[in-house]
Amino acid sequence: MHELAITEGIIKIAKEVAEKNNAKRVLNIKVKCGDFSGVIPSLIQEYFDIVSKGTIVEGAKLLIDRVPIKIICSECNNESEIKRSDIRCPKCGGYRYRIISGKEFYVEALEVE
Repeated sequence: MHELAITEGIIKIAKEVAEKNNAKRVLNIKVKCGDFSGVIPSLIQEYFDIVSKGTIVEGAKLLIDRVPIKIICSECNNESEIKRSDIRCPKCGGYRYRIISGKEFYVEALEVE
């Protein structure tokens, strides 16, 4: 249920930026969401439609850009993408690696009127 708090945070950021820039309304909110962030984009969208009602953000499009999980393997030094369903290095099958992307979650850009 942490998606509700995250959605409220997105709306707060969008409102603050819009108000600072004397915008009439927010048209689009672009969000980066890593596949390993633990955030479920469909829930963010559901909550967004409810929580944004009556605000300058109501009616805005929430554009969620997924970021794949990328690793650098400690065993073979290969940089590659992995899936949550198969967390082994695709080159050597190792489990010793450093995640270099896929954990992020942030508001990347806003479009306002």
